[in-house]
Amino acid sequence: MNRASSCGFRGFSGLSGSSGFTLVELCVVLAVMAIIATFSAPSFFAWQMRDQVDARARSFFSTLSLARAEALRRGARVTLCRIDAARHCLASGKGCEGGITDWSCGWALFVDRDGVPALLRVEPAMSSIAIAGAATDLSFTPPSGQVIGGFRSFDFSPRGANPAGNAAARRCIRIAAGGRPRITQGGCGAST
Repeated sequence: MNRASSCGFRGFSGLSGSSGFTLVELCVVLAVMAIIATFSAPSFFAWQMRDQVDARARSFFSTLSLARAEALRRGARVTLCRIDAARHCLASGKGCEGGITDWSCGWALFVDRDGVPALLRVEPAMSSIAIAGAATDLSFTPPSGQVIGGFRSFDFSPRGANPAGNAAARRCIRIAAGGRPRITQGGCGAST
């Protein structure tokens, strides 16, 4: 007796047309998948944009926290400024693409060492995220890490988005006069 026939295996000749998918069933499954993909794509892109805004805001928040900590630790002035493509601080009164209060061109953190600025951190430009904030550099001073100029706020949002219509994708960072930053969901209307 053949071993294959004793296990119930009949080979290809014993199969009838009952296994597999028909062309119609395959087309229906593909059509359902296309419909699901069509409806889920906008929410995926919205989620991705929210994630990018959140990551950019958290990066700025960590830079602000570092600036205050370094001013306290070193007992020296620490300055946060917007940068150009060559990673130099923008001149006073000069703005990024979005104007004088735009910080989306990137930023750098410097500590003053005997009158010479030493670079601590650089964050390059990210054109897809708009950052509206202070029109001037931020300086954190010893002995308590205070920010010169008092309260500041920075509004992070997807570039080109309707500010009022996309509150879930926005973040706000507020800096108290004492130099401590705080991040919240939603916009803050930064104009300082």
